[in-house]
Amino acid sequence: MPLETPARIVRALADRGYNAEREAVTLIANQSDPARAIERAVENAPESTLVLSAEQVREAIENDPRGDGYTTPQESPETSVSGEETDDKDPHVSTGTDEEKSRNESGGVPVETEGSAEKSSVDEKTPAETDGTAADSAAESASTRTAGATTGTVREKTDQQADGPVSQSESGRAGAESESANSQRSTDQREIEISGDIPSIGTGEYSDFVSVFQDRYEKLAKQLRGRVNHRPTDTIEQMSPGSDAALIGLVSDIRSTASGHWLVELEDTTGTFPCLIMKDREFASEVRNLLHDEVIAVEGTLADDGGILFVDSLHFPDIPRTHSPSTADRPVKAALISDVHCGSEEFLGDAWQRFADWLHTPEAESVEYLLIAGDMVEGVGVYPGQNEELEIVDIYEQYEAFSEHLKDVPGDMEIVMIPGNHDAVRLAEPQPAFDEELRDIMSAHDATISANPSIVTVEGVSVLMYHGVSLDEVIAELPDESATYERPHDAMEQLLRKRHVAPQYGGQTRVAPEPEDHLVMEEVPDIFHTGHVHKLGYGKYHDVLMVNSSCWQAQTDFQKKVNLDPDVGYAPIIDLQTLDLTIRQFV
Repeated sequence: MPLETPARIVRALADRGYNAEREAVTLIANQSDPARAIERAVENAPESTLVLSAEQVREAIENDPRGDGYTTPQESPETSVSGEETDDKDPHVSTGTDEEKSRNESGGVPVETEGSAEKSSVDEKTPAETDGTAADSAAESASTRTAGATTGTVREKTDQQADGPVSQSESGRAGAESESANSQRSTDQREIEISGDIPSIGTGEYSDFVSVFQDRYEKLAKQLRGRVNHRPTDTIEQMSPGSDAALIGLVSDIRSTASGHWLVELEDTTGTFPCLIMKDREFASEVRNLLHDEVIAVEGTLADDGGILFVDSLHFPDIPRTHSPSTADRPVKAALISDVHCGSEEFLGDAWQRFADWLHTPEAESVEYLLIAGDMVEGVGVYPGQNEELEIVDIYEQYEAFSEHLKDVPGDMEIVMIPGNHDAVRLAEPQPAFDEELRDIMSAHDATISANPSIVTVEGVSVLMYHGVSLDEVIAELPDESATYERPHDAMEQLLRKRHVAPQYGGQTRVAPEPEDHLVMEEVPDIFHTGHVHKLGYGKYHDVLMVNSSCWQAQTDFQKKVNLDPDVGYAPIIDLQTLDLTIRQFV
């Protein structure tokens, strides 16, 4: 079946007022002229028909006076809905949340845990007191399904406790009932906007390095100027001793004095200036959360000789406490996943299949979006000894295998993908989107492909998608009370406070010298979605929902050596109308 046609066929039928069983969509896609097949199916549909069956489509095609009858997949060339022929191709890790609850200044993240796991990483949380239900409108759906939202509690339910394991044969993609329900996902109300798909235009020259840091400074200083009466460093140097002063700058150096105080040098566009933070200040502990090259603001008093600023207050760009997230206008959901790692010997194809089968069930009908935050494949040469753990050694064949698995996802789902550090793009961030060759391989569902990071606005809800390589650096540099692998959302909170996804230059995170800094969080997202560390984590910070979405790869030998125990097969599901979060596991 042509990789790009299922979603287009569903939309074309919806434009004509029809839904269709999944097998019917497949039959249309396998024709040499899908557009003609759609017209014949619609023309021959009984007057009262709303959902085209496979039998109706087959009969319409066989009786087409302009055609040669029903065409099998083996007989048909691959053609798009528009009738244009396409290429005929045969498609060839890092670290759940512990039992502690996430920090949430807004009173907790509504979460429910369901799925096919024997044990979830949230298995000791309080059982949910209530289950919410939502009825889709008749125009959108013929079935009523569970909304999967509770208020501030978590419950776990295995497949055995619920409806039993979902196998491909049992569901038959959940049989005729499932296919009919799946085909009725609404398409005309969907809306996706992308901000961040950047071209790579940096030359690597010194001027590019200067430009990226100047741009970072200007963007983040703009967010801080409303809170402090900033003066450039060259102006502060001319001020009288004992004067009050405020400075916005990049952290150039951090060191402790012999007396245990902190000396922080800040740099702006005119020079550097030393700032002393006394150890008895209430905010002194925040110095341990500083990273080189992030932008902060300080206020204080100049010393008697005017050569140093005694700091009275410290400010991060931060998320405003007044932030109020946007929500969708209808009951629609998005699945947030990452780190599929197709091509690895440890890729859990069975877990992926259970997830894909579930997406075809009536229960998952309102899950209309799938957001994948990088590492679609295992890659080649990413870490020492990786070749010994590869099931597929050719990088292009890895993407072809991933594309085959992607076909198991309902054809009418909207999919957004960004690259990660295992993908075949440059390692330095920001990572441009996949090139045309890889896009052609992964063309199933007409997926939207963007850069890492990107702001993806889904029906009015802005999602900052970032693969998350800098989480390693944040966790390594900051104290355990601020960031650990067991609680990746704590590290995500630090990035939100700094309003930058990779603030430190020259460390573990490679940063590309582009003319502007695309890693600054200029907009406040409603959802912050990361992956990379292979751990499940979620929480809220100033009403921004943070989700780190685990992985689909079992522990590798390399991960054993570095004592990394991944959380596997989790699929966070977000209700975009309420921002309630449901966690499902398919292992």
